[in-house]
Amino acid sequence: MRRLAGAHGIEAVPGIEVTAVEDGRDVHVLGYFLDPTDQAFGAFLTSQRAARVARVFAIAERLAALGVPTDLQLLLAAGPDRANRSIGRPQIARAMVDAGHVANTQEAFDKWLARDRPAFVPRSGPSPEHVVDAIHRAGGLASLAHPGRTQIDARIPALARAGLDAIEVYHSDHDVAAIERYRLVAQDLALLATGGSDYHGEPAHGVRPGDATLPHDEWKRLSAARRRHAVT
Repeated sequence: MRRLAGAHGIEAVPGIEVTAVEDGRDVHVLGYFLDPTDQAFGAFLTSQRAARVARVFAIAERLAALGVPTDLQLLLAAGPDRANRSIGRPQIARAMVDAGHVANTQEAFDKWLARDRPAFVPRSGPSPEHVVDAIHRAGGLASLAHPGRTQIDARIPALARAGLDAIEVYHSDHDVAAIERYRLVAQDLALLATGGSDYHGEPAHGVRPGDATLPHDEWKRLSAARRRHAVT
């Protein structure tokens, strides 16, 4: 991917979104500039994927009990890239669309899969601090994803003290007021800013690549910090 991007004059940045868990709720942490070949980080992701697969089975069992059976065999089947792919509720939602239970993935979440919906199964996983540390150990910068969506503002100062490098100021769910709010939070806590559309390949969510971007000056600051946790 990076070679292909380079051939077109584009810099491709290694990145990842990792789900931490705190008090039973998801906290998404973004990693930038990390080493994708880091073995310890790879082992960490393997354990994360195993937990996600177990959760998928639990959700499928709950859906079946609710009269919404979904064939997950293709979803769970081993393929050439199975070890490097994540699996979770978005894939279940697509399987539900394929089975004809819902019109689109947004309906799957709204009726069945979102928190407090009938087929929701709480996630277990590492703390945000643990995920930040894992990203650092792989040489990356860690950013708190879409704080305007997760509403954990009170935790941001503690996460900054624990080593958080940035917060996602620019996001497709952040309006002008939210952007300014989190820009000031980043400034006050000496954090970098990140930004992105949060497009996950599902057009039904109404988000497209490029709907939210990082201003060039903020990108320069982020890029300049890329060696902060470089593994030597």
